[in-house]
Amino acid sequence: MAGRVYATPEQLAEWTGRPAPADAARLLARASQDIDDALLTAVYCTDADGISTDPDVRQALADAVCGQVEYQDATGDDGTGAAGRWGSVSVGPVALSDRRDAQAAPGDLDLAPRAARALRRAGLLPGVIW
Repeated sequence: MAGRVYATPEQLAEWTGRPAPADAARLLARASQDIDDALLTAVYCTDADGISTDPDVRQALADAVCGQVEYQDATGDDGTGAAGRWGSVSVGPVALSDRRDAQAAPGDLDLAPRAARALRRAGLLPGVIW
């Protein structure tokens, strides 16, 4: 998986108070992609690798990613967005039942509340005036 990953398995373990799961690297990479999607209009200084040069922003990004992984774990989501939306899902030959929420608009991001708060506190979400 290419792209920036804003948190480490050690940071995830510290955030949750539990050992990081065996697939922590994959979960953190997917959650980092979610955070990148939330930051499409954010402006902050970065190095050549696209990582923030501000330690407070780096910490906010790590907190947001850990919050996103924690949220997905708590909701039973695997990062695909399918969990919590259907009472029953089968793969072959595809059977979905018991729709639990309204269909999300294309491009909508299910951002964890804690992730959103971490980004908002750092001034990275829209609506923040510097």
